Amino acid sequence: MATEKQPTIIKKYANRRLYHTGTSAYVTLEDLAGMVRQGDDFVVYDAKSGEDITRSVLTQIIFEQENKEGQNLLPVTVLRQLIRFYGDSMQALVPSYLEFSMNNLSQEQQKLRDQMTSAFGSGAFQAMEEQVRKNMSFFTEAMRMFSPFPQGGAPGAPATKATSQAEEGGDLDALKRQMADMQAKLDKLAGK
Repeated sequence: MATEKQPTIIKKYANRRLYHTGTSAYVTLEDLAGMVRQGDDFVVYDAKSGEDITRSVLTQIIFEQENKEGQNLLPVTVLRQLIRFYGDSMQALVPSYLEFSMNNLSQEQQKLRDQMTSAFGSGAFQAMEEQVRKNMSFFTEAMRMFSPFPQGGAPGAPATKATSQAEEGGDLDALKRQMADMQAKLDKLAGK
């Protein structure tokens, strides 16, 4: 019968230093993040109380990663939705749903990388940008049809073309920035 490898024990001291018991050395949150990336399992205990504080330390690692420029994995909308689930009747379902989703993503990671690399060649993002532009135009028109008060005008008065183009320009710039960020993340994934 095969035995599973026991997780490494990390102790966190009152001075906030983390001690790796396997290597008898102090480690940083960045070192622990590297262990996670390599698939090394660990648990973190408070050195004084013996309390398991692994969840808290992993959350700290996520916080540190999210604060690095260009490292945002969790959109603000997702963070807000997670906060809304606390105390909600759906709270019990969220952990298993997230775990299931992340496990599936991890299992399909290489296949997804290969597909993204082959799908997003040199002209793919230009085509996507054009499609996004068309979708935004369609959405804007649909919103105007159903809006009782057009943006920037009196009830029943059509929005001016200059206002519409300025709004689309701002939206387009925001979409271009998002696309550039997405391309950078895809390039980073493809390089790994």
